[in-house]
Amino acid sequence: MTVAKIENDEVRSSLNRRALLRAAGLAALAGLAGCATVLPTGEGAGVSASAAGRLAGIRTSAGLGPLVPDPRLEQAALQQAGYMARGGRMTHTTGWGKGFASRVRGNGIAGAAAENIAAGRFDEPKLFDIWMHSAGHRRNMLDPRFTRFGLAYVRDGRDSSLRYWSLVLGR
Repeated sequence: MTVAKIENDEVRSSLNRRALLRAAGLAALAGLAGCATVLPTGEGAGVSASAAGRLAGIRTSAGLGPLVPDPRLEQAALQQAGYMARGGRMTHTTGWGKGFASRVRGNGIAGAAAENIAAGRFDEPKLFDIWMHSAGHRRNMLDPRFTRFGLAYVRDGRDSSLRYWSLVLGR
């Protein structure tokens, strides 16, 4: 093979690679655009500050100290609420096979942690009422090991009255 032939092959290969990458990028954007009508809304709707008093009341009635809002726990809660809203179902795992423990570690959270999730057409007071009437959820909120929390919700993009909630508790 001559030098000119080798250079032409390299140029053609480089152009083919660029065209392939460009096509893949356009396909990815087209896929995102197609999903735009069903993406969740209310991203960033962390409501930890508004829930602090409600959680303090719940814990005080059990002789426990209040929980302090924590931005890392709120971020972990928001991630899960968003994942559930995008998937349209309640789950403690993600579509990538990551569970709760992996998510909290990924947010720099160490030590004991727990998560309550919910989905429905209700507000924060009703949410806590539901959790208080569920043994497992109540146990998480009244666990004396926990001192911090993060609460978030994401609205379903197909039905703005439907919220996916996540409460992450930690030390």
